[in-house]
Amino acid sequence: MGILIRGGRMIDAATDTDIIGDIYLDEGVIQEIGKKLTKKQEDDRVIDADGCLVLPGLIDLHVHFRDPGQTYKEDIETGSRAAARGGVTTVVTMPNTSPVIDSPDRVNYVHNKAAQVSGIHVLQAGAMTKGELGKELADIAGMAEAGVPALSEDGKSVMDSKLCKEAMKEAAKAGLPVFDHCEDMSLRGNGCMNDDENARRLGLPGISNSTEDVIAARDIILALETGAHLHLCHCSTEGVAQMMKVLRDQGVKNVTAEVCPHHFILTTDDIERDDPNYKMNPPIRTKKDVEALKEGLKEGYIQVISTDHAPHAQKDKTGSMRNCAFGIVGLETSFALTYTELVEKGVLTIKQLVEKMSLNPARILGLECGTLQEGHPADVIVVDVEHPYKIDKTKFVSKGRNTPFNGREVKGKVLYTICDGKVVYSEK
Repeated sequence: MGILIRGGRMIDAATDTDIIGDIYLDEGVIQEIGKKLTKKQEDDRVIDADGCLVLPGLIDLHVHFRDPGQTYKEDIETGSRAAARGGVTTVVTMPNTSPVIDSPDRVNYVHNKAAQVSGIHVLQAGAMTKGELGKELADIAGMAEAGVPALSEDGKSVMDSKLCKEAMKEAAKAGLPVFDHCEDMSLRGNGCMNDDENARRLGLPGISNSTEDVIAARDIILALETGAHLHLCHCSTEGVAQMMKVLRDQGVKNVTAEVCPHHFILTTDDIERDDPNYKMNPPIRTKKDVEALKEGLKEGYIQVISTDHAPHAQKDKTGSMRNCAFGIVGLETSFALTYTELVEKGVLTIKQLVEKMSLNPARILGLECGTLQEGHPADVIVVDVEHPYKIDKTKFVSKGRNTPFNGREVKGKVLYTICDGKVVYSEK
């Protein structure tokens, strides 16, 4: 059975397309794009997309599904359902699970389970060092053979510069990008929010911009020397944005960067009290940082928008920011927040949003999705951007409810998510 999507506004950054028309999906691929298409088979499903956007499925390069080891917070099935509800058809899950994903067998566990319980593409990243202990390289070649899309020490940095360089060499040899969590642990200390006057007002220990900037600068230098593709995760500082601009101006192609919606929307001025929902790593920064990140997205030297979807049980996000877990959920809100904050306010065009959330992530991973072209994977979403609604965390399908955006009015409700030609989420 095929799917005919009629009358939507189709946006494709790969082909610079913005047209009203129809798109026909069958056998897992986009079969035809045109005007006034008809059903090919009697039992084809027809979706009326009049007044809606029809976009490539979103690709999130940075999520935590907590599986194995902390499935009370999230698991592959619930995480995948949350992704589908948010219009995300491909995710890269981070390896800082319990145990850490640092071997081919553990990669296979995730991929095999995802094949059984997930309606979307779940790609498991592999750790750079064994157990993410920063002492010895993990089996990078073996994990590459098992199908990891990237390496990452997410949750921490490889503090040993020599070992980090060796990992980048192995990544380059295996053709894998390195997804880089930039954090100098000696500078972070016991900090729990940005180091500024708001931290002092609340009496909370701060995390300075240098905590991120120092490691980002070091790892850019190592990437330039080794030739590895370095992708800077969840960038939060003006300093990193400036580094990316310099690299763009110098024509450097093997360093890319991502920003999360919470880092280009919120500032520490939004933290009115000691609220665990505002504790994330890296922390929410200042207005100056936010403006620099938005400028980087607008001008293209920051290439990707991801979520760092980090679900926690309620008991882990209660009490003071001093003691609770870092993290925010994002899969079910990322498109709406990005559309409302960046497209509605004229920072990005809708085509640039598609580029940041679909096309560029696909290119970094070397995938054929992220585009609406005939013969490409039938990963497609239908989105209503006309009618505002309020984010309601009680309706999340993720196990996590840890968000500071509850009750926020947005536009950009995902009505249908189609992955491999199958409807995996319907708003109805």
